[in-house]
Amino acid sequence: MKNIRIAYLVLFVGLGLLWLLADERLGAPYEFFALRRSLVNLTGILAVGAMSLGVFLATRPAFLESFLGGLDKGYRLHKWLGISALVMAIVHWLWVKAPKWMVGWGWLERPARKASGGEEVGALLGFLRSQRGLAEQLGEWAFYAVVVLILLALFKRFPYRHFFKTHRLLAIVYLVLVFHTVVLMDSAYWISPLGVAMAALLLAGSTAAGVSLLRRIGGSRRALGHIEALELHRDNRVLGIDIRLQDRWPGHRAGQFAFVTFDPAEGPHPFTISSAWHDDGRLRFHVKGIGDYTATLPRMLEVGDPVGVEGPYGRFDFAGGKARQIWVAGGIGITPFIARLQALAKRPDGRGVDLFYSTAAPDQAFIERLRTLAERAGVRLHVLVSGHDERLTGERLRERVPDWRGADVWFCGPAGFGRSLRASLTGSGLPAADFHQELFEMR
Repeated sequence: MKNIRIAYLVLFVGLGLLWLLADERLGAPYEFFALRRSLVNLTGILAVGAMSLGVFLATRPAFLESFLGGLDKGYRLHKWLGISALVMAIVHWLWVKAPKWMVGWGWLERPARKASGGEEVGALLGFLRSQRGLAEQLGEWAFYAVVVLILLALFKRFPYRHFFKTHRLLAIVYLVLVFHTVVLMDSAYWISPLGVAMAALLLAGSTAAGVSLLRRIGGSRRALGHIEALELHRDNRVLGIDIRLQDRWPGHRAGQFAFVTFDPAEGPHPFTISSAWHDDGRLRFHVKGIGDYTATLPRMLEVGDPVGVEGPYGRFDFAGGKARQIWVAGGIGITPFIARLQALAKRPDGRGVDLFYSTAAPDQAFIERLRTLAERAGVRLHVLVSGHDERLTGERLRERVPDWRGADVWFCGPAGFGRSLRASLTGSGLPAADFHQELFEMR
């Protein structure tokens, strides 16, 4: 989380400081419409800058995973940037519109237009000036589209299959806003360091938008395969899906996830890989029926169906310098730990491990397999059934694992459960860097 905050602050503080250096009106005597023009430029720069980085992150750039701490953290930053871009775009729109309204209401006096003075301008600058009217009109309509599309993305009840399609439209809207920015941003800014930064952001964002529109996101990480076996655990509504890949797969570490496409019309969904990699072309996923789509998979999927897999992604990899680890799984959050148990059963790493599995819907066959796997891996398993056992809190975890201070904690499960556990443990002395949590929210 620390690095995504750093990236967020560097973008906004950096653009703000570069704007201060580039804007020449701030040192001039106060005049409302001159100040308004500067703030229109600033809010537009911040909005488009945030959108540019957000669009770039949507292409799932693997080289940023190490810095951000995993693709899940990248999507968290993507979400923050989207919300910030929406807020800045609204403020930008208000700075454009509100003074015009106030002039119409008689609250402000429209400034006299300055004569052009017959100044000579280059061909490029002359062309850009000739496009101002079009850029303003397109920018206004693009703003309305941004508001609708981002709000739809934030509304989690909006079905994923529709979100998947509408969110791609943001690439088109973004390219319109690039044209709007290039034409309308103060020409003096382009010859300053701010212009260099904006050019880099717009170029990166435009390239990413093209990749999205051509449907090439994750293209180099895609593999085709078919369903080899299905196993439904009815008591906890978990479907085990075995996939045999026919394309090359680079391998994965326990705890990583992939985007899986069962239905092209629905689009790819992220699922944690619940099997260790044995270099045999086989992957296993455990999918819980908790949404409109995942609940239909048991009756929709059949052995032999084609499947697309893109990945692997993520940095929930159980790396750490401590000799002891504590794993906490809530519900279907057990999947990365199953993969790690399989890996440890083949190749122990000498660490002492306690695994806490909290479930509201216990499936005895599932739990027995988990017990067997934990025994083979040398991991101490604690199964907690909601409504029967005490809820796992930081205090109870510390009681069960007295040497918890010398452990790394790895959590995967409901976000609220994770926040509560993190607050309790870090408040009792666990370094924040030793609490690792999968932020498994893609929107």
